[in-house]
Amino acid sequence: MTKLSVPVQQLPHGRDLPLPGYATADSAGMDLLAAVADEVTLAPGERRLIPTGVAIALPAGTEAQVRPRSGLALKHGLSVLNAPGTIDADYRGEVGVILINLGQAPVTLSRGERIAQLVVAPCQQIAWQPTESLDASARGTGGFGSTGLDGREGDGRKSGAGSAAASS
Repeated sequence: MTKLSVPVQQLPHGRDLPLPGYATADSAGMDLLAAVADEVTLAPGERRLIPTGVAIALPAGTEAQVRPRSGLALKHGLSVLNAPGTIDADYRGEVGVILINLGQAPVTLSRGERIAQLVVAPCQQIAWQPTESLDASARGTGGFGSTGLDGREGDGRKSGAGSAAASS
């Protein structure tokens, strides 16, 4: 596999930490670390921007997505609030992670702790093509659960041809 070369800058408060890295050879996301000076405790319901100590220069046509770590979510209720957070190719500031404690107990983060994952992916900009109608599809206007709950066709409820905003 060819790896994409991405310039990364370790900021002064993150220079003693390892660069974000992949936990295994086939990991899709690399671990982002907390570049906090002291321990940070998030009370239940609290959210906070956690610094990572790195800034990146993504190539045009790519984005980075900041995603929650499943272990922190399962064990502590910790998640990325705007998941996935998007880092645009032209952003050059520090990568920050907006964490929220959705659990029932306080969660304490230490310096260098793995707090989120970073996935770099291609992305494409579009040019709108205004039209009076759209091509028909099997799904049509059904949305918000209209394809079912358990993998079978439909979910036993009428989906109708109403607007997506009216779907439940």
